[in-house]
Amino acid sequence: MIQKGRLHPVSIAIREIADIFGRMGFGIAYGPELEDDFHNFTGLNIPPNHPARGMQDTFWIKDEKDAVLRTHTTSVSVRELEKLAKSGGSELRRIMPGKVFRNEATDSTHEAQFYQIDGFAVGPRGSVTLAHLKGTLTSFYREYLGKDAKIRFRPSFFGFTEPSVEVDVWFEAPGKEGRWLEMSGGGMFHPNVIRAAGLDPEKVGGFAFGGGLERLLMVKYGIPDVRLFYLGDIRFVYGFEEKIK
Repeated sequence: MIQKGRLHPVSIAIREIADIFGRMGFGIAYGPELEDDFHNFTGLNIPPNHPARGMQDTFWIKDEKDAVLRTHTTSVSVRELEKLAKSGGSELRRIMPGKVFRNEATDSTHEAQFYQIDGFAVGPRGSVTLAHLKGTLTSFYREYLGKDAKIRFRPSFFGFTEPSVEVDVWFEAPGKEGRWLEMSGGGMFHPNVIRAAGLDPEKVGGFAFGGGLERLLMVKYGIPDVRLFYLGDIRFVYGFEEKIK
């Protein structure tokens, strides 16, 4: 008998996560993996020589000016906000799943390519707050990871949000001591980001967030090493429950 193929666990996760956020009113959007400097950096309030660029280990494309393998799917946020501005709207909720690239050394929690789930919600100024961000992410993590998931929010810095937070989830890998694992960053859109997209920050504002998808799966299933997702071992793929709705 020919055995049926299986979806990769990342594909399964994207479907499940999109379903959860969909019930909270978020649509889904995609953008190019080969990105331009404006959407990956400048439009996110990270201009040339800005210290925040040092936080991104970037793959630049040789002989192609301003071309970069995107370092985050936050770049899609700028594109979606630009569409909102052109339509004359002021309210939008989106999540943006996709592959991103970082020129960095790999270890049990880092890879040179991985998947992110970014998202944002904007509305008339004052209608979307940091409290809404905290409530949205807390609800998501507790539905996806389990109602007993331990979550904490810490002050942080990102060029495209102010104020900014980092979100950690308690992670206990099999046979290892439990620890806090950084899951995502976020905050309120910096006015410069809203302005760069063609919107008026005096009239429109909201929150943004983003984090690694594989880390979510590591916490959910107790996977000790992120590199297992990319070894091509078919036994690993068959270790996940496949839900197709």
